[in-house]
Amino acid sequence: MYAITIEQPADAGEIETLLDQVFGADRSRRTVYRLREGVRPIADMCFVLRHHEDLVASIRFWPVEIAGDLPALLLGPIAVRPDRHGRGYGAALMNHALDAARDLGHAIVLLVGDADYYARFGFGRAPAQGLSLPGPVDESRFLALELKPNALEGVAGMVGKARCLRVA
Repeated sequence: MYAITIEQPADAGEIETLLDQVFGADRSRRTVYRLREGVRPIADMCFVLRHHEDLVASIRFWPVEIAGDLPALLLGPIAVRPDRHGRGYGAALMNHALDAARDLGHAIVLLVGDADYYARFGFGRAPAQGLSLPGPVDESRFLALELKPNALEGVAGMVGKARCLRVA
């Protein structure tokens, strides 16, 4: 049996170890980390999944703005311990987190990741077509999900750090 809970400060060390295992210690060189530098993740949008007492998976969301004024969430990273892949933990965590985002009134979620994996959660390249990130990224991996219908209709511009947390 597993439990999904809000990430606690005491989880930080385990989460960093998990992220190093999954993405490597040099992960902070990636473009999306520019949007995270000096910004705190959204506390009520960061979750961990534990199987018994073991931290198995983690997901975080960060506030961003599109074209300087449209609030959005940047998902990432989501990580599952390599020895626990294929058991549905990542999907359970993702579904839980996206439900929480909807419940809190968020309209847009962005991420950089595997299009085939994230398509099952509703992410796609098409909604992100007019958007750009502040650095190099494989465009086929830059995906978006509209939690509110047409939230990205006619939207274009650079994704940047949020000045403050707002809900669209």
